[in-house]
Amino acid sequence: MRPVPAIAAVVGIATIAGCSAHQTDATGSVTVFAAASLTSTFTELGSRFEQDHPGTSVRFNFAGSADLESQLAQGAPADVFASADTDTMARAAEAGLLAGEPADFATNTLTIVTTPGNPTGIETFADLARPGSQVVVCAPQVPCGAATEKVERAAGVTLAPVSEESAVTDVLGKITSGQADAGLVYVTDAARAGSDVTAIPFPESGGAANRYPIAVLDGSANSGAARQFVDLVTGPQGREVLAAAGFASP
Repeated sequence: MRPVPAIAAVVGIATIAGCSAHQTDATGSVTVFAAASLTSTFTELGSRFEQDHPGTSVRFNFAGSADLESQLAQGAPADVFASADTDTMARAAEAGLLAGEPADFATNTLTIVTTPGNPTGIETFADLARPGSQVVVCAPQVPCGAATEKVERAAGVTLAPVSEESAVTDVLGKITSGQADAGLVYVTDAARAGSDVTAIPFPESGGAANRYPIAVLDGSANSGAARQFVDLVTGPQGREVLAAAGFASP
Protein backbone atom coordinates (compact mmCIF):
# COMPACT_ATOMS: atom_id res chain seq x y z
CA MET A 1 0.00 0.00 0.00
CA ARG A 2 1.42 3.37 -0.99
CA PRO A 3 1.60 6.07 1.65
CA VAL A 4 -0.92 8.90 1.34
CA PRO A 5 -1.11 12.37 2.86
CA ALA A 6 -2.60 12.57 6.31
CA ILE A 7 -6.33 13.07 6.20
CA ALA A 8 -9.11 13.59 8.67
CA ALA A 9 -10.04 10.33 10.39
CA VAL A 10 -13.53 9.07 9.75
CA VAL A 11 -15.60 6.84 11.95
CA GLY A 12 -16.54 3.44 10.60
CA ILE A 13 -19.98 3.42 9.16
CA ALA A 14 -22.35 0.93 7.66
CA THR A 15 -22.04 0.51 3.91
CA ILE A 16 -24.64 -1.93 2.77
CA ALA A 17 -28.28 -0.98 3.02
CA GLY A 18 -30.77 -3.48 4.30
CA CYS A 19 -28.33 -5.09 6.71
CA SER A 20 -29.82 -7.57 9.16
CA ALA A 21 -31.31 -6.13 12.32
CA HIS A 22 -29.78 -9.05 14.24
CA GLN A 23 -26.13 -8.06 13.65
CA THR A 24 -23.79 -7.26 16.54
CA ASP A 25 -24.03 -3.68 17.79
CA ALA A 26 -21.41 -1.30 16.41
CA THR A 27 -18.27 -0.54 18.40
CA GLY A 28 -14.96 1.18 17.74
CA SER A 29 -14.18 3.79 15.14
CA VAL A 30 -14.76 3.85 11.42
CA THR A 31 -13.58 6.18 8.67
CA VAL A 32 -16.09 7.73 6.26
CA PHE A 33 -15.08 9.48 3.05
CA ALA A 34 -18.00 11.67 1.92
CA ALA A 35 -18.68 14.30 -0.72
CA ALA A 36 -18.28 17.88 0.49
CA SER A 37 -21.98 18.60 -0.08
CA LEU A 38 -22.80 16.02 2.62
CA THR A 39 -20.85 17.81 5.35
CA SER A 40 -23.72 19.08 7.46
CA THR A 41 -26.05 16.09 7.03
CA PHE A 42 -23.41 13.43 7.63
CA THR A 43 -22.02 15.33 10.61
CA GLU A 44 -25.49 15.20 12.15
CA LEU A 45 -25.96 11.54 11.27
CA GLY A 46 -22.53 10.75 12.69
CA SER A 47 -23.57 12.30 16.02
CA ARG A 48 -26.78 10.27 16.02
CA PHE A 49 -24.83 7.11 15.27
CA GLU A 50 -22.48 7.71 18.19
CA GLN A 51 -25.41 8.35 20.51
CA ASP A 52 -27.19 5.19 19.37
CA HIS A 53 -24.03 3.09 19.62
CA PRO A 54 -22.05 4.00 22.76
CA GLY A 55 -18.37 3.28 22.34
CA THR A 56 -18.25 4.31 18.68
CA SER A 57 -16.63 7.41 17.24
CA VAL A 58 -17.36 8.79 13.80
CA ARG A 59 -15.00 11.10 11.96
CA PHE A 60 -15.21 12.20 8.35
CA ASN A 61 -13.03 13.15 5.44
CA PHE A 62 -15.15 15.59 3.39
CA ALA A 63 -13.87 16.68 -0.04
CA GLY A 64 -14.71 16.58 -3.72
CA SER A 65 -15.83 13.09 -4.74
CA ALA A 66 -13.10 12.73 -7.38
CA ASP A 67 -10.40 13.68 -4.85
CA LEU A 68 -11.77 11.16 -2.36
CA GLU A 69 -11.83 8.36 -4.93
CA SER A 70 -8.24 9.19 -5.87
CA GLN A 71 -7.15 9.04 -2.23
CA LEU A 72 -8.84 5.67 -1.81
CA ALA A 73 -7.26 4.33 -4.99
CA GLN A 74 -3.87 5.32 -3.59
CA GLY A 75 -4.49 3.28 -0.45
CA ALA A 76 -6.02 5.72 2.02
CA PRO A 77 -7.64 3.70 4.83
CA ALA A 78 -11.40 4.11 5.16
CA ASP A 79 -14.55 2.11 5.81
CA VAL A 80 -17.32 3.91 3.93
CA PHE A 81 -17.46 5.98 0.75
CA ALA A 82 -20.36 8.28 -0.20
CA SER A 83 -20.02 10.15 -3.48
CA ALA A 84 -22.08 12.88 -5.12
CA ASP A 85 -22.57 10.94 -8.35
CA THR A 86 -22.76 7.41 -9.65
CA ASP A 87 -19.85 7.79 -12.12
CA THR A 88 -17.31 8.34 -9.33
CA MET A 89 -18.67 5.38 -7.39
CA ALA A 90 -18.47 3.28 -10.56
CA ARG A 91 -14.76 4.12 -10.85
CA ALA A 92 -14.29 3.02 -7.25
CA ALA A 93 -16.05 -0.25 -8.04
CA GLU A 94 -13.94 -0.82 -11.15
CA ALA A 95 -10.82 -0.30 -9.03
CA GLY A 96 -11.95 -3.03 -6.65
CA LEU A 97 -12.43 -0.64 -3.74
CA LEU A 98 -15.96 -1.69 -2.73
CA ALA A 99 -17.04 -4.57 -0.50
CA GLY A 100 -20.46 -4.84 -2.13
CA GLU A 101 -23.03 -3.07 -4.25
CA PRO A 102 -23.52 0.65 -3.49
CA ALA A 103 -26.94 1.96 -2.49
CA ASP A 104 -28.36 5.26 -3.78
CA PHE A 105 -29.63 7.37 -0.88
CA ALA A 106 -30.34 10.90 -2.21
CA THR A 107 -30.46 13.18 -5.22
CA ASN A 108 -29.43 16.80 -5.58
CA THR A 109 -29.75 19.52 -8.21
CA LEU A 110 -27.92 22.73 -9.02
CA THR A 111 -29.01 26.28 -8.37
CA ILE A 112 -27.46 29.67 -9.08
CA VAL A 113 -26.20 31.60 -6.07
CA THR A 114 -25.17 35.26 -6.02
CA THR A 115 -23.99 37.66 -3.39
CA PRO A 116 -26.91 38.83 -1.20
CA GLY A 117 -29.53 40.79 -3.08
CA ASN A 118 -28.35 39.62 -6.52
CA PRO A 119 -26.74 43.00 -7.37
CA THR A 120 -25.91 41.99 -10.95
CA GLY A 121 -29.54 41.09 -11.73
CA ILE A 122 -29.07 37.47 -12.78
CA GLU A 123 -32.44 35.89 -13.58
CA THR A 124 -31.68 32.95 -15.89
CA PHE A 125 -28.93 30.43 -16.56
CA ALA A 126 -28.12 32.28 -19.80
CA ASP A 127 -27.42 35.44 -17.78
CA LEU A 128 -24.33 33.72 -16.36
CA ALA A 129 -22.75 33.98 -19.82
CA ARG A 130 -23.12 37.75 -20.08
CA PRO A 131 -19.86 39.57 -20.87
CA GLY A 132 -18.08 40.64 -17.73
CA SER A 133 -19.88 38.18 -15.46
CA GLN A 134 -17.66 36.82 -12.69
CA VAL A 135 -18.90 33.23 -12.47
CA VAL A 136 -17.42 30.35 -10.46
CA VAL A 137 -18.23 26.68 -11.08
CA CYS A 138 -16.95 23.26 -10.11
CA ALA A 139 -14.20 21.68 -12.20
CA PRO A 140 -15.44 19.18 -14.83
CA GLN A 141 -14.02 16.14 -13.01
CA VAL A 142 -16.10 16.96 -9.91
CA PRO A 143 -19.76 15.78 -9.87
CA CYS A 144 -21.14 19.32 -9.60
CA GLY A 145 -18.91 20.30 -12.52
CA ALA A 146 -20.14 17.41 -14.63
CA ALA A 147 -23.69 18.48 -13.85
CA THR A 148 -22.83 22.05 -14.86
CA GLU A 149 -21.54 20.86 -18.23
CA LYS A 150 -24.73 18.83 -18.74
CA VAL A 151 -26.83 21.93 -18.05
CA GLU A 152 -24.73 23.98 -20.47
CA ARG A 153 -25.37 21.45 -23.25
CA ALA A 154 -29.09 21.30 -22.50
CA ALA A 155 -29.44 25.07 -22.40
CA GLY A 156 -27.15 25.73 -25.36
CA VAL A 157 -25.15 28.12 -23.20
CA THR A 158 -21.37 28.10 -22.79
CA LEU A 159 -20.02 29.65 -19.61
CA ALA A 160 -16.64 31.34 -19.22
CA PRO A 161 -15.94 30.88 -15.50
CA VAL A 162 -13.27 32.88 -13.77
CA SER A 163 -12.53 29.89 -11.56
CA GLU A 164 -13.17 26.14 -11.48
CA GLU A 165 -13.12 24.65 -7.98
CA SER A 166 -12.45 21.10 -6.77
CA ALA A 167 -15.45 21.03 -4.40
CA VAL A 168 -18.88 22.64 -4.35
CA THR A 169 -18.13 24.12 -0.94
CA ASP A 170 -15.25 26.04 -2.50
CA VAL A 171 -17.61 27.53 -5.09
CA LEU A 172 -19.92 28.64 -2.31
CA GLY A 173 -17.00 30.15 -0.43
CA LYS A 174 -16.09 32.30 -3.44
CA ILE A 175 -19.58 33.78 -3.41
CA THR A 176 -19.97 34.31 0.33
CA SER A 177 -16.56 36.01 0.42
CA GLY A 178 -17.52 38.35 -2.45
CA GLN A 179 -14.84 37.06 -4.83
CA ALA A 180 -17.35 36.38 -7.63
CA ASP A 181 -20.77 37.58 -8.81
CA ALA A 182 -22.39 34.17 -9.11
CA GLY A 183 -21.77 30.46 -8.88
CA LEU A 184 -23.42 27.10 -9.42
CA VAL A 185 -23.88 24.98 -6.30
CA TYR A 186 -26.32 22.35 -5.09
CA VAL A 187 -29.64 23.51 -3.70
CA THR A 188 -28.60 22.00 -0.37
CA ASP A 189 -25.50 24.20 -0.19
CA ALA A 190 -27.54 27.29 -1.00
CA ALA A 191 -30.00 26.40 1.76
CA ARG A 192 -27.18 25.92 4.24
CA ALA A 193 -25.70 29.32 3.34
CA GLY A 194 -29.00 31.04 4.16
CA SER A 195 -28.91 34.84 3.94
CA ASP A 196 -25.24 34.82 2.96
CA VAL A 197 -26.34 34.24 -0.65
CA THR A 198 -29.35 34.75 -2.91
CA ALA A 199 -30.46 31.55 -4.63
CA ILE A 200 -31.91 31.65 -8.14
CA PRO A 201 -33.49 28.39 -9.36
CA PHE A 202 -33.51 27.67 -13.07
CA PRO A 203 -35.54 25.05 -14.98
CA GLU A 204 -32.60 23.47 -16.82
CA SER A 205 -31.23 22.11 -13.53
CA GLY A 206 -33.92 19.43 -13.44
CA GLY A 207 -32.23 17.55 -16.26
CA ALA A 208 -28.92 17.26 -14.42
CA ALA A 209 -29.84 15.80 -11.03
CA ASN A 210 -27.06 13.86 -9.31
CA ARG A 211 -27.71 10.59 -7.49
CA TYR A 212 -25.67 9.96 -4.36
CA PRO A 213 -24.52 6.36 -3.68
CA ILE A 214 -22.90 4.96 -0.53
CA ALA A 215 -20.89 1.77 -0.05
CA VAL A 216 -18.77 -0.14 2.44
CA LEU A 217 -15.16 -0.30 1.33
CA ASP A 218 -13.20 -3.46 0.72
CA GLY A 219 -10.65 -3.96 3.48
CA SER A 220 -12.67 -1.99 6.03
CA ALA A 221 -11.23 -2.47 9.51
CA ASN A 222 -14.74 -2.28 11.01
CA SER A 223 -17.14 -3.53 8.37
CA GLY A 224 -19.91 -4.37 10.82
CA ALA A 225 -20.15 -0.81 12.11
CA ALA A 226 -19.74 0.49 8.57
CA ARG A 227 -22.76 -1.48 7.42
CA GLN A 228 -24.81 -0.18 10.34
CA PHE A 229 -23.88 3.38 9.45
CA VAL A 230 -24.99 2.80 5.87
CA ASP A 231 -28.27 1.45 7.24
CA LEU A 232 -28.68 4.71 9.16
CA VAL A 233 -28.03 6.84 6.07
CA THR A 234 -30.39 4.84 3.85
CA GLY A 235 -33.06 4.32 6.51
CA PRO A 236 -35.80 6.57 7.91
CA GLN A 237 -33.51 8.72 10.07
CA GLY A 238 -31.14 9.33 7.20
CA ARG A 239 -33.96 10.28 4.84
CA GLU A 240 -35.38 12.64 7.46
CA VAL A 241 -32.07 14.49 7.92
CA LEU A 242 -31.33 14.58 4.20
CA ALA A 243 -34.82 15.84 3.29
CA ALA A 244 -34.57 18.61 5.89
CA ALA A 245 -31.37 19.78 4.17
CA GLY A 246 -33.04 19.84 0.74
CA PHE A 247 -31.97 16.50 -0.69
CA ALA A 248 -34.57 14.58 -2.68
CA SER A 249 -35.14 10.83 -2.53
CA PRO A 250 -33.14 8.67 -4.97
